[in-house]
Amino acid sequence: MSFKNLQDFITYLESKGDLLRITAEVSTELEISAITDRTIKSNGPALLFENVTGYDHPVVTNLFGSHQRMAWGLGIENSDELTEKVESILNIAKTPPTSMIDKLRTLKDLVSLARTQPKIITSAPVQEVVLENDQADLTMFPHLKCWPMDGGKYITLPLVFSKDPVTKTKNVGIYRMQVFDKKTAGMHWQTHKVGASHFRVGEENKISKLEVAVALGGDPVTMWSGVLPIPPDMYEIAVAGVIKNSPIEMVKCKTVDLEVPANSEIILEGYVIPGELKTEGPFGDHTGYYSLEDEYPVFHLTAITHKKNYIYPATVVGRPPSEDFFMGKAVERLMLPALKLTLPEIKDVNMPAEGVFHNLIIVSMKKQFPGHTRKVMNALWGLGQMMLVKGIIVVDDFVDVQNISEVAWRVTSNLDPKNDIVILDGPIDDLDHSSATPKIGSKIGLDATTKTKMDGRDREWPPDVEMDGEILDLINKRWKEYGFE
Repeated sequence: MSFKNLQDFITYLESKGDLLRITAEVSTELEISAITDRTIKSNGPALLFENVTGYDHPVVTNLFGSHQRMAWGLGIENSDELTEKVESILNIAKTPPTSMIDKLRTLKDLVSLARTQPKIITSAPVQEVVLENDQADLTMFPHLKCWPMDGGKYITLPLVFSKDPVTKTKNVGIYRMQVFDKKTAGMHWQTHKVGASHFRVGEENKISKLEVAVALGGDPVTMWSGVLPIPPDMYEIAVAGVIKNSPIEMVKCKTVDLEVPANSEIILEGYVIPGELKTEGPFGDHTGYYSLEDEYPVFHLTAITHKKNYIYPATVVGRPPSEDFFMGKAVERLMLPALKLTLPEIKDVNMPAEGVFHNLIIVSMKKQFPGHTRKVMNALWGLGQMMLVKGIIVVDDFVDVQNISEVAWRVTSNLDPKNDIVILDGPIDDLDHSSATPKIGSKIGLDATTKTKMDGRDREWPPDVEMDGEILDLINKRWKEYGFE
């Protein structure tokens, strides 16, 4: 199953009974957000608002707000299939082929990867309507004001395209944008994001303008690819093609030297001026707290292109779990094989909703030598965006890290605070409000593994209380005989 564009995905969700069309008139000022938030918290469907006050086009929200919809969007039934797909790709590099059959299979896999790279086309659905100069107006779209203290209306699900002004390396990220007026918006490039790096390179090299394009909508894999925490020299659109097993069609913008997904609903073309900042915020963020006012780059609009009958996509974040949790959980499954390639002692990881991505990661591992848990903690803090993780819990390989009840039991039972807690300083997320100083703070690691002589322990560690296997088999066979259903 693969979707060409957003509207294909909406049609599919409706066929599955997982989309609600709302025909009642609704407002972009808080009302759509409140409906969406309640729906997400109650495990409800995707929402298509067909009658938006003051606008002629519908708004869709909660596209990815369940594990099942997120999986469908990626063309699979279960996000664990992502893990298997990446493991298969990584095995090409990890296990060199020996037999002729293996070599042919590897060649086929490599050809398949090559065929999934982005494809440039000349005529695109998203350029059915082209608006330039005075016609281009950011306020023509039904942007949402999500929470009462928000500084204004926001574009909440944009794919922001930029490239390094020196190396020309391309990047795509999802960065919220506060709409200031018809021609300008805030560009919320947080310090540790690649877009922010491009902006800094522009400042260092005295670049007068850094071109930017913003895509709204598209096929669900491409829309999701903006959250991928991949190395800065990898291109998210290429990764999206591998996941879809087909190339993402791209088209050149009309006024900037960038390519964008041809099957998007809307494209905003423009630029930022390195060094130019403007106050942005507050914004009700995915942490469950407002991110307060701060200085961020300014996006200047040069053109708008869109489909004639576009649908405006938006997401609503707030106190977790929100839609971004389900998007992030799919990322977790995708990145696990690469993480295990670097740290083979790791069995599984869980980044629970309450940890809002950067506050907590739970890791199960096979401990093999003294200090091994510390090695894993420090290695994780040294891996890309993992540097922002505030808390790491390490448990044994036989612990189910997806079972929070089991994890809590292991931590409270196994942790000796004096010996099993690591505290250090390091970079933290821009949105973290807990530290006295922005962008840097303390981190904690908890070693909740079994302790043995290898850990300097002389005292015997007690075994888990478990029922005999033969007895379990017996009662399983006789369960109905006992009178249970």
